[in-house]
Amino acid sequence: MLFLIIILCVLGTNVLTAGRVWPLDSTPRKTISLSSDRGHVFQEEGVWNYSTMLLREDTGVLILGARETIFALDLTNITHKKAMVKWEVTPDMRKTCSYKGKSLETECHNYIRILHKMPDGRMYVCGTNAFNPTCDLMSYTDGNLTLENRQHNGRGKCPFDPFQRYASELVDGELYSATSVNFLGSDMAVMRSLNYTVRSDYSSACVKDPIFIGMKHVAEGKENPEGDDDKIYIFFSETAVEYDSYSKIQVSRVARICKGDRGGKWLLYKKWTSFLKARLDCPVPQSKLPLIIQDVFLFCPGPWRTCMFYGVFTPQTSTSQFSAVCAFRIQDIREVFSEGKFKTLYNNYPVRQWVTYNGEVPDPRPGACINNNARQKGFSKSADLPYKTLQFARDSPLMDQAVTPSSHRPLLVKKGAAFTRIVVASTTALDGSSHQVMFIGTASGSVLKAVDYNGEMVIIEEMQLFKHSEPVKILRLSTTTGQLYAGSEAAVVQVPLSACGHYISCMDCVLARDPYCGWDFSSDSCIAINNTHQETHSEVIQSLRDGNATRCPPFESTKTIKNFQPGSTVELQCQPGSNWAQVKWLVNNHPVKNSNMHRIQHNSLLILTATGSDMDHYTCTSEETFNGKTYTTQIIKYELRLEDFTGPPSIQPVVEKQQNTPLYSQVLVIIPIFMLFAPVSWYFYKRTRGHPDRAHLDVRSHCK
Repeated sequence: MLFLIIILCVLGTNVLTAGRVWPLDSTPRKTISLSSDRGHVFQEEGVWNYSTMLLREDTGVLILGARETIFALDLTNITHKKAMVKWEVTPDMRKTCSYKGKSLETECHNYIRILHKMPDGRMYVCGTNAFNPTCDLMSYTDGNLTLENRQHNGRGKCPFDPFQRYASELVDGELYSATSVNFLGSDMAVMRSLNYTVRSDYSSACVKDPIFIGMKHVAEGKENPEGDDDKIYIFFSETAVEYDSYSKIQVSRVARICKGDRGGKWLLYKKWTSFLKARLDCPVPQSKLPLIIQDVFLFCPGPWRTCMFYGVFTPQTSTSQFSAVCAFRIQDIREVFSEGKFKTLYNNYPVRQWVTYNGEVPDPRPGACINNNARQKGFSKSADLPYKTLQFARDSPLMDQAVTPSSHRPLLVKKGAAFTRIVVASTTALDGSSHQVMFIGTASGSVLKAVDYNGEMVIIEEMQLFKHSEPVKILRLSTTTGQLYAGSEAAVVQVPLSACGHYISCMDCVLARDPYCGWDFSSDSCIAINNTHQETHSEVIQSLRDGNATRCPPFESTKTIKNFQPGSTVELQCQPGSNWAQVKWLVNNHPVKNSNMHRIQHNSLLILTATGSDMDHYTCTSEETFNGKTYTTQIIKYELRLEDFTGPPSIQPVVEKQQNTPLYSQVLVIIPIFMLFAPVSWYFYKRTRGHPDRAHLDVRSHCK
C-alpha cells in the first residue's frame, strides 16, 4: 500500500491529465527508406562509433569524432572527406586497460567524446583513451586536421567509460562538464575547468547515481533588468531520494548553475553555491513509472525569454513501450528555481525522508545568482555569500515543485521503437506562419519528422537511415545548409530537411502537410518553399492546418495489361499512397469482396483459379480522408487477358502434353523395354547365386 501511494505521488500530474485524450500510437503518414537521391552516407572501413559531431559552418566542414579517428567532412556532401587524423591508444596503455578488467577489443580504445570550438577558432577535443581520459587542442587549416600534442588530463571533462552518457558545453573559454571523475564511475560531478575549477559537492543530496544526458547555456544575463547571470542547465536522470520505497525509482531532473559562480569562501570552497535541481515531468497516463529523459534540444526563436527545451523520454521498465516528447519553457523552469519551495531532509531516527521545507528561507536566497538585489546588500560575488545561505544551498538543493510541460502534456506519444535523440528546426510557411519541425531519432535506426499544428501532432514521415539494429546515437542540424546529420555505431547519414521530391502528386504533397513543401502548378511538382514569401510562389499551394487538397486536379490513373493462364492464381498489386490511406478494389466498377474467387491480402487482389470469365477491368484506388473529405491519391487499372499460345511452343505446353499422354501408349513403350532386359537380368541372377564371389568378374568378362 505504501508503494502504491508513493507511485501515485510520483505520477500525480499523470493522474490529473488522464482525462485528456491524444493518439498514443501515432502512425507516420509516410515510411521511406534512404536512397542516393535523398541523402549521403559516410563510413570508413575499420572505424566505428560515429557519435560525436561539431558543425563548423564557418569553415564548411563537419568535424566527426569516432573511435581513434577524427574526420573533417564537407558539410554539403559528407561523402567528400577533406581531412582526417588518427588518435590511437599505445599498446602499453591497451594492456594496462585490459589488466584492469576492461575489454581489450571494445573498451580499451580511444573514443572521441568531446569536440568544442574555442574562441580563437581552434577546437578542444577529448577522448576516453583506454579508460585514461585525455584532452588536446586541434586545428583545421589549409584542409588539414592537426592535433597540437598538448595532451593533458581529461578527468572530470571526459568520461572514462566510452559507453557512459555525459554532457559538456564550452562557454566563454570555460569547459562545463557532467561526467565521472574516477575510474570506477562512482564519483559523478558537474564541473567547470580549463581556467578556474569548480565542481559539485560530494554529498548525496547533490546527485545520486546520475546519468547525464545534456547541458545547455542560456544567456539570461543579456538585457536583464534584474542584473541576473547567465545559466548552465544540466539534464539528467537519477535515483529519486525524495521517495521512500523498497525499490529504486528513477526520475528525470533539470539542474542549473550560474556562470559567474566561483564557489564559497570557506563553506563550499570551489564548490557550486548555485546548484539547484528539480524533477522534470513528462506525464503519460498509461505509464506506471515516470519516463526518463534521453536527450534535450534548446530552441530559441528570439531572445532568451522565448527559449524552449525539447526533451525525449522513454520508459524505465520493459513493461511499457511508449516514448514521448515534452517541451518546457525557460520561464517555467526559472519560476520553480526562483520562487518555488525547497525540500529538506527530515532525519529523526528511524524516520529519514525528504519533506517540504516550510520554514524561513535565508536571505540572499540559496541557489540564486548574484543579481542587483544581492549587490545592493553587499554581496558582489559568490564568495561573499553568508554561511546560512551556503549551508542551506549545500544541504537542500532539491526543489519541492516539479517542472511540467508547457502544454501540461506531451507533444507526442508513440508506441514502438524507443526515442533516442531530438533536434528542432524552424521554417516559415507560405502564409507567413512559423512552425517548429521535430526530427526524432529512434533505437531502430530511423528518424521521425513531426510538426505540432495547434495541438495536433502530425508525424509527416519516418525515414529509415540505418539498419534496425543500429540506434541513432547523435543528431545535428545545420540551418546554413538545410541538412540533418545522424550518426550511429557504423555510419553517418546526411539528409535534407526538405525532401519534397518523394511526393508524387498534388494531393500527396498537400495532404502531407509538410511546412517545407508545396505543390507548384507551373512545374507540376512538389517543391521546397525555402522560407520565401507568397508573392514568389503565386502558383504554389499549401494547406498545413486544414489539409485541404480540393484545388488539386484529379489523379490520373495508370493502366496495366496483365496476361494469365487458365487455372492459375493472379496477383494484382496495389500499394496505398500513404500509411493513412485505404485501398479499395473494383471489378467493372463494382466493389470486390473476399470470396472463393477473390481474396484481398496485404492490399493486393488475388484471383483464385482464374478462368476466361475473369477477363475484366480491375481498378485499385487509394483514398485518404481528412477533415471529413475523402481524396483519391492513386488509381491503378488492370486489364486481364488470357495468355496467347499462338506463338512458338513453350516448355510448359510440351510438359503438359507429355503428362497428358494416354496410359495405353505409355504401356506399349514400356513392354518391349522389359522384354529386352528380362533375359539379361535372369542370367546374372543365376550366375550370382551359383558363385557370389565371382559375380563382378563375370560381369567384366562378359563385357569384354
